[in-house]
Parts: sequence; C-alpha cells; structure tokens
Amino acid sequence: MPAANYPTPKTFAYPQTTVERAERSLICSPFNPALLAAMQQKSISLGAIAQNNGIKNNYSKRFLSELACDNALDWLIQVGVLRREVDGQGITDSYRLTPLGQKLAEKYQNQTWPNPSFSDRLQNAIARWLRLPF
Repeated sequence: MPAANYPTPKTFAYPQTTVERAERSLICSPFNPALLAAMQQKSISLGAIAQNNGIKNNYSKRFLSELACDNALDWLIQVGVLRREVDGQGITDSYRLTPLGQKLAEKYQNQTWPNPSFSDRLQNAIARWLRLPF
C-alpha cells in the first residue's frame, strides 16, 4: 500500500484583535505560564489546577476553589485559548490548548507573563461582564 502524502498542516491566521484579547485574558488570569507549558504536552485535569494542587504544580498564582478555577478556565475557553478534553464517554474535567493557545504558549515559553496594566484588567473585566451567553 502506498504511503499517503498529506500536505503540511496550515497554521490558523487569527485577527490581531483576537490574539490581543486572548493574550490579555491570559495575563489577567490567575494562572502561570507553567500551566500552558504543561498543556502543550498533555491535558490537565481541574483537580491538578484547583486548590493547593495549583500552587504546588506552579499552575496558579494563588489558591483557587474548584468553582473559581472552573470559571477562570471557562473564560479562557470562550476567548479561544483552551478547550475541554473529550473522551468516549463525553466531556471530561480536563483541558487542552487550542491552536491559538499553542501559539501563545510558544510565545511565552520559558518566560513570565507581563504584569497586566489597569487598562488590561478593565478591558478584560468589561469583556467578561458583557459577553453573550451563547
């Protein structure tokens, strides 16, 4: 049987505003770049990110309850950085990076995120507050 010859996969082209919103959401999030680095390799469960595990694994900047962690991760899903892992039974409690998330993880590989400005925090808060529920 001849080997299949597939063209190289294309990278997604995102509008600059999408990339900026996703990056702003990341730097305003309670998570560390180590979380994205780990998600480049495998999916990470909510239990590994929430509560004391998040601090121990260097995934979060502070203690997060499971609900707060889930809400922060859901926001990163909505801006296109993360996606929920799916198995044969349905949606799991694990998360993976999207192609946009991979792009941002590569950008901040072995770096810390910049401190968000007041403007960054305000724009992120307004975007979260005004988001449509669909």
